[in-house]
Amino acid sequence: MFRPVTIPVSDSVGRVSGRLILPSDATCLYVLAHGAGAGMDHPFMEAIADALGERAVGTLRYQFPYTEAGRRRPDGPPVLTATVRAAVAAAPGLPLLAGGKSMGGRMTSQAQADGPLDGVRGLVLLGFPLHAPNRPSTGRADHLAQVAIPMLFLQGTRDALADLALLRPVVEALGNRAQMHVVEDGDHSFKVPKRSGRSAALVMADLADTVAGWAREILT
Repeated sequence: MFRPVTIPVSDSVGRVSGRLILPSDATCLYVLAHGAGAGMDHPFMEAIADALGERAVGTLRYQFPYTEAGRRRPDGPPVLTATVRAAVAAAPGLPLLAGGKSMGGRMTSQAQADGPLDGVRGLVLLGFPLHAPNRPSTGRADHLAQVAIPMLFLQGTRDALADLALLRPVVEALGNRAQMHVVEDGDHSFKVPKRSGRSAALVMADLADTVAGWAREILT
């Protein structure tokens, strides 16, 4: 079960809503931002938060201001990164991970590149959106060179927003700061075709196991 929270962003932006899941045995807390097209209550966001909670990783997922207001068009990067910082500042006193799904992960990494997020020990990026759909490029990853903490990329091989032939060299160039976990046949939402023989639950368990295992490594 989650606990609702309210996160103050700024006088001009106002407040946003959040959902805190904090297991009694939590070893860390993942501050989890949603993607551009769906808010914090999207089934994927709920499922990954629940799965991580079962693995002693708490989560604080939260809205960006545009989703809080019921708008479809994302806020500009300054508002998005300010919201990331506000969510991190509102997190309980545990070792912190931060990141999120697609745009939420990219805005978190951009915020970290602009200046360290207080208390954040690593970034977990679920489907990093390297480029626009089927328009391969790497410019969206340029800021990652300024991120000095560990990063975990979780990517599907069929992700139209991240050509792995381009993303792999980007991650390799980050050296031992970065690792990538690949979901075979996964698309941008980590959905796999029936022919893969894997259910959505199995894929979610794989993602959660990977995040929890990586968190233990970097926090030990």
